[in-house]
Amino acid sequence: MSVPTSEIIMQHNGSSATASVDQEPPRAFVTLVAIATGALVANLYYAQPLVASIGAELGISDRMAGSITSITQIGYGAGLFLLVSLADIVENRRLVLTTLSLTIVALIAAAVSTVAVPFLIASFVVGVCSTGAQVLIPFVSHLVPPERRGRTVGNIMAGLLTGIMLARPASLFIAASLGWRAVFWGSAVLMVLILVALVRMMPKHAAKGRMKYSQILGSMAGLWLTIPALRWRAAFQFLMFAAFNMFWTAAPLMLAEQLGLSQRAIGFFALAGAGGALAAPLAGRLADRGHSKMVTLGSMLLVGVGFLATGWAAAISSVVGLAILAFLLDAGVQGNQVVSQRIIFSAAGQENRGRINALYMTVTFAGGALGSLLGTVTYQWGGWSTSALAGGLLGVLLIVLFALQQVSASRHPA
Repeated sequence: MSVPTSEIIMQHNGSSATASVDQEPPRAFVTLVAIATGALVANLYYAQPLVASIGAELGISDRMAGSITSITQIGYGAGLFLLVSLADIVENRRLVLTTLSLTIVALIAAAVSTVAVPFLIASFVVGVCSTGAQVLIPFVSHLVPPERRGRTVGNIMAGLLTGIMLARPASLFIAASLGWRAVFWGSAVLMVLILVALVRMMPKHAAKGRMKYSQILGSMAGLWLTIPALRWRAAFQFLMFAAFNMFWTAAPLMLAEQLGLSQRAIGFFALAGAGGALAAPLAGRLADRGHSKMVTLGSMLLVGVGFLATGWAAAISSVVGLAILAFLLDAGVQGNQVVSQRIIFSAAGQENRGRINALYMTVTFAGGALGSLLGTVTYQWGGWSTSALAGGLLGVLLIVLFALQQVSASRHPA
């Protein structure tokens, strides 16, 4: 019998056993991880539509109200680089459970805050520790054989995108009935339930890395330079996530100001967009069958053409048309994300996947931050038509990058 390439200690009624990566994890566990990643990342977006009411109660001026969400996202960006990389040297189960526990404490602190500073500190900690979601994704990739990795990662990413898309409407609906503090209390309860389930179901994974933390951080530049697939896929998703955040930053403004939708109606519109998460499992299955290029190019076309077409749909005041295009745009972003993570996890050794994912997600997150800025700037400058045109231009850039990547691959085959 050959020695497994990765040691996984499975929990069975208090006893432990060793399983190899050839044994696919139970479907119930993959479902739990999909729910956990979605719920963790949703913490970044709950406050976004509630900044006015939170700021008024905590004494934060209208000019500074944007810091309520930006501080959480800054924390997430820091956690992506500084915390996710620990997955290569720290036992993954312990790392996930620790970050999840700290997230619960921070959510409760946010819910009971009566002034701005404690709330903002709690928001920063929530952002940092919610990156536990990005430890779970490469963790599951350790457990899955390469021929089924795309499908499994696709299922998990469907949960993550669903969490992102449901966070805003859920917070609006809960706050409308119970107040904004109930949103954070509700998330804390959800985190507790996930923590209990992970304690029962998550196997231990003995990290293979023997480097010190300072060496881990120092090695990331070398990984970036020596893995071309990481650079290309990160560049693709940088632009994809920029388009995604630009759309969802400017679209609520357009729906309210141009089409006269209420907050509740905008929440239902966001629910329609969340359907794009259904593309993730399909993209994963296609990638497993060798169709990664087709999925990548199709995703880019969905984002670029779909975003550009929203200008026409808004001009004729077609909410249904906008909802369909939002669904297609989200499906494109999600499809490329699944293929990209499958590719970079396959390109990296098991001892490097935490750092690889940290680099990839840090670049992706930077694209999202740029997209949020572009959404505000383009809409304020020229209305939705300008935002739609900018989204179409991002689609053109994606196609150009894809063509360059294909030329590079033909000249320098792996």
